[in-house]
Amino acid sequence: MKKIVLSALAALTIGTVAASAGDVKFYTDGNGQVFTTAGEGRTEIKSKKTPVFSHADKLKFSGLTYIGYTYNDYKDGLTSDNVTAYQSDTSQFELRRAYFQLKAYLLDDPKSYYRVTFDMYQNTEKDMVVRAKYAYLYLNEVLPFTGVEIGLVHRPWHDYEEHNAWYYRNISKVLIEAKNAGDLSNSADYGVNFKTKTKYFDSEIGLFNGEGYHATQATGTGMSLEWRATAHLLGVNGKDKQTIKTYLDASFFGQYNQEHKANAAAPSGFDDLIFTGLHTVYNQPEFLISAQYVLSNDTAENSTYVSKQAGSGYSVNGEYRLGDKKEYRAIARYDSWTDKKATSSAEKADKAYIVGGVWEQSHNVQWVANAIVTDNEAGSDREKYNGVAYMLTAEVKF
Repeated sequence: MKKIVLSALAALTIGTVAASAGDVKFYTDGNGQVFTTAGEGRTEIKSKKTPVFSHADKLKFSGLTYIGYTYNDYKDGLTSDNVTAYQSDTSQFELRRAYFQLKAYLLDDPKSYYRVTFDMYQNTEKDMVVRAKYAYLYLNEVLPFTGVEIGLVHRPWHDYEEHNAWYYRNISKVLIEAKNAGDLSNSADYGVNFKTKTKYFDSEIGLFNGEGYHATQATGTGMSLEWRATAHLLGVNGKDKQTIKTYLDASFFGQYNQEHKANAAAPSGFDDLIFTGLHTVYNQPEFLISAQYVLSNDTAENSTYVSKQAGSGYSVNGEYRLGDKKEYRAIARYDSWTDKKATSSAEKADKAYIVGGVWEQSHNVQWVANAIVTDNEAGSDREKYNGVAYMLTAEVKF
């Protein structure tokens, strides 16, 4: 019996190798022994692989899913005239996001490709729906050290921060996208994005519709110029390798978006969205610390009207890592955002604190347990959301 089991394992191993061995064939007999020639009582070992047909030279598939549970414990009682009632507590399991991605390599240059990423999420009707998150052609080296994305592409800032400074998109968006902060911009849009990368410097600069991938273009002709410039002061780029790299980055980023949203209350009939930010991050295998400041300008033409997304804020986050492979992590983050108002006394800070623990079970599975404390100032438009969210998350990727 032992011999049969060992022979069967050998057959499986050799069968795997056979997939790349051209015309070599393998056979097995009733005792489980493996042969390279046909004979009486021997049966050919045939591959059961399903072929994939494509006109591309190579296809690459990947997936990413955030599975979670959240209990929202909202604050009780009223603290200001601005709040008529706080939110009701909620308890729910969630599929926060599920991405499926395909890259097709179509050109002679192995670094050029077409990418499409599908995004499954829960809409306001609580149905799970699918939309395109990215769909673009990437052309490598159209300029020295520079490639370009064309189509439904990355915007310059979000992807950088999520892969170099704040690695936990599964529990919270970055400052300029978070609802309880700037809520200025989302991570993808229709347009072109030029991406330059060298050892000590990289940048992205692009022209976009400006409303983002899940909003319609505002009535008008305004487009959005967006950018990021990052100095890698130690000559190292993080990019998902934070547990083994030491790097120090400083970035300047922003957006100049004319006619961002139609608004009859604005003197021009539109809200422009113009913001700039400074960001720095230092990382070594044991820990990471990062900070940023963002200013969103008021583009109104008189003092009685203030653009809806005008304001300023900052964010600080860090993590400390333990374990032989740095698989255990303690994380923390603090956000503060203040909307610009026509009357300065009406300007109230929206604040959020995140604390949690992370277990990197494998390269494919990550667990996060955390709490988010929302502590918006009395009189804030978002005061009714004050409370604590207790979260458990499994991030699955392949």
